[in-house]
This record gives sequence, C-alpha cells and structure tokens, in this order.
Amino acid sequence: MFPGFTFYFPEFFPAEKFFLSSYSLCAIIGLFTACPISIYYFKKRTGDIVMLLPVLIFGAVGTFLGMHLLYGIVNISHWGELQNANDFWDLMSRIGTIFGGSVFYGGLFGYILFAGLYAKLKKLPLKDIADVSAPMIAVFHGFGRIGCFMGGCCYGIEWEHGIMFENALVESANGVPRVPVQLIEAGFEFALGIFLWIALSRRKFYGILLNIYLLIYASVRFFLEFLRGDEYRGFFLGLSTSQIISIAVVAAMSIYFIRLKVRKTKA
Repeated sequence: MFPGFTFYFPEFFPAEKFFLSSYSLCAIIGLFTACPISIYYFKKRTGDIVMLLPVLIFGAVGTFLGMHLLYGIVNISHWGELQNANDFWDLMSRIGTIFGGSVFYGGLFGYILFAGLYAKLKKLPLKDIADVSAPMIAVFHGFGRIGCFMGGCCYGIEWEHGIMFENALVESANGVPRVPVQLIEAGFEFALGIFLWIALSRRKFYGILLNIYLLIYASVRFFLEFLRGDEYRGFFLGLSTSQIISIAVVAAMSIYFIRLKVRKTKA
C-alpha cells in the first residue's frame, strides 16, 4: 500500500526529511470534507456559524487527547517499561510509543465530552450541535479508515481472496492476504453519513441524530471486530476493547430510546 509521503526542502532544511502518513492525509481530507457540510446545515438551522467554530475546535482537541489516551490505556501492560527509562528523553520516547497510536472510540468520546461541555457552558443549542456532528463524525471516520487501509494498520484477518500488504507500517500485516476490513468499515461509514445528512436536511429525528449514529455504529462495529486481525488492541473475555465498548454503547443507547419512547407514550 502507501504508508505515506516523504518531503524534502533542501533550500530551507537541507538535513531534514518530513513524513506525512497516508492516515494523516486522509484525516485532513475528511476534516475539510465533513466539517463544511455540517457547518452549512448548522447555519440553515440556526442562521449562525460563528458559535459552531469554537465547538469544533474544542471537539478536535478532545478527539486528539481521547484517541491517544485510550490507546495508552489499552497498552497498560507496557506501562511498567517507563520505570526502565535511562533518562528524560528515553522516558519521553517510551511514553510516545505507549500513547502514540489512536483508538477511534477514544477520539469519539473525547469529541463528545469537550464539544458538549463547551456548548453547555456557553449555553449553545446542544441538540443542533449534536445533530450536525453525527454525519460529520461518520464521514470523517470513513476517510480515516481509508487512511488505515493505505497505511496497513487496523488490518483484517487472513483470507485467501483478500488483499496482501507488502510495505504496511505494521510489520505483522505484511505477507499474507487479508480481509480489507478497513474499506468495509469506510463504505459503511460513508453510507451512514449520507443517511444522517439526508435526515438532517429533511429535519428528521430532531435532537437524536447523534444517538442514532452511536447505536448503529456500535452495533455494526461489534461484528466488524470479528474481521480484524490485529491482536494488539486488547482483549477481555474473548472480546476486543472496541467490542466491549460497543456493547456498552448499544446498551446505553437502547436504554435512552426506551426511556424516550416511554416519555412520549405518557405525554
């Protein structure tokens, strides 16, 4: 595949090489594709886009912190290596390795927490912000999964009719044909994002689009995990970390919709 691109600027940095990973490039494309559309619909609903911009900025900070924090938690078995650091820079290098990867669920919850707290503190329209965030998250993640495929991370199980990686960033992905689970999830995310954008444009499911996204995504993600072949993500009781989180999300959203239905029935 295409792990990334190396850039040279000999006129300014003769001894430096700059590497841009395919994942980062796809994430940037996803950001500049999904955000403007959601901003457009937010303006149609509220007549204002200025109030949404700081929400997205705080959400981006939460996404970055959350995805790396959860990755570090998943790799808790390696925390003991920190005490073997020889000096400060060695310690920083080890911390970078432990927390250097990313877990989508961590970024998702980080976005919801930071964006939600900011919106609540500033008394912004939470339902409108949540609604426009749902398709944006789905489409952004879809581009991210394409980046995963190009880089060779988050790879699938072995399959004789699959795709073989030869220069993936994760060495264990190379050499055998694998299920292109990254592309399967990307296609699902794009389809879900389009569905949510259509619902948003038609003012369907007002105030609960983010809840719908969480319920649908977590349900599908649980089963997609069975197609994943990277075993460094953490397992408990035969389930991956993401499967355990998916079960919790589906349970929480099911309870939410049941309570919503009960309230409507009583009303």
